[in-house]
Amino acid sequence: MKTKIQTNRLALLALGLVALFSPLVAAAKEDAKGAVKPYPLKLCIVTDNDLGSMGDERTFVYEGQEIKICCKPCEKKFLKDPAKYLAKLTPAEPKK
Repeated sequence: MKTKIQTNRLALLALGLVALFSPLVAAAKEDAKGAVKPYPLKLCIVTDNDLGSMGDERTFVYEGQEIKICCKPCEKKFLKDPAKYLAKLTPAEPKK
């Protein structure tokens, strides 16, 4: 019985350590790939609303690019068609 309790405690400790360090590992992997490009806009990349206007502003990294959106539902929209929204970050070539 005592061994089972010790095993359970060790398992919980291991899970806790994994939960604690997994974000750090993810950040280290991102750093290894290269620096994250900062988000250049002051508006939501999906709706063009002010950041945080629809709730808490959300920030995440997509393929090395920091992305900011005005609310949680916009993340789903962004991930459905990222190329559409990432085009907003690429400056348009001047017309000749």
